[in-house]
Amino acid sequence: MNRIPVALVFPGQGTQKQGMGEPWRDTPSWSLTEEISAVTGEDLAELLLHTPAERLRRTDLAQLAVFTVAAMAHAEAVRTGALGGPVVACAGHSLGEYAALTAAGALGLRRAAELVAARGRAMREAALAREGTMGVLVAAPLDQVEALVAEIRAEGADVWVANVNAPGQTVVSGSVEGVAETGERAGSIGGRMLRLDVGGAFHSPFMAPAAEALSRELARTAFTPEHLPVVANVDAAPHTDGRVWQRLGVQQLTSPVRWEDSVRALGRLGCRRLVELGPGRTLAGLIRRIDPEAEVVSFDGPAAFAPPVTDR
Repeated sequence: MNRIPVALVFPGQGTQKQGMGEPWRDTPSWSLTEEISAVTGEDLAELLLHTPAERLRRTDLAQLAVFTVAAMAHAEAVRTGALGGPVVACAGHSLGEYAALTAAGALGLRRAAELVAARGRAMREAALAREGTMGVLVAAPLDQVEALVAEIRAEGADVWVANVNAPGQTVVSGSVEGVAETGERAGSIGGRMLRLDVGGAFHSPFMAPAAEALSRELARTAFTPEHLPVVANVDAAPHTDGRVWQRLGVQQLTSPVRWEDSVRALGRLGCRRLVELGPGRTLAGLIRRIDPEAEVVSFDGPAAFAPPVTDR
């Protein structure tokens, strides 16, 4: 078997869907739902099997659901030996950073689940206190998107770059008016806007109250002093010192997710195979846009771990 250096990548909120746990029910990793339920107070089996899509959109519930599926996918990948090589580094998109920290050994599963629950609650409360939204600008160059939102802010509307996902895909976040104005002017920089169905202005200063609340939880979290490299959303740099995550976890809520730079950083670490673990295949699509030569696979269900069927 050709064992090549592997990076594990984990998706974030927005990849949830109704019944997302059904494929995992008969796997050994399903027991993780009981463990996560015990420490968060949420019924993860109910959440993953029966919760209607509209309720699953709720920020705190969506984050727990996605985190749990990512944890199960990682457990099954390890159990079945499906990764195809040694894990060199991990990264996660927004919420996915907590699954990445768990896989890298920086956090135990239980504490990571508690942090995800606290983070989701704090973000939901911040969004309820101050209405906001997000939109994705496609086809426009990043520097021109940054200039446009700066111009709109100077005119008095609240809008910021929230995610730099891939070439030609930048998410903006802020007030309903600020995001709408950005969409109205997108054509002037060669782009167009797709509105996102989200519950708040995430990764913007609107999340400052959530960052303050989460900081208290992170301050009492004992991260492992040394762990596998995790490329952080905030600075797109690899970190192996668990002491940095209290600071980075707080900053992440109000800072842009630098996903394009993060994928390039994984390449510089020697990762030649990127494995997406969790619901959907969103990250695989972004990675192929960032680096068309990258080998990327998505393990989004137990069937992905099954050996190929061969004729006898």
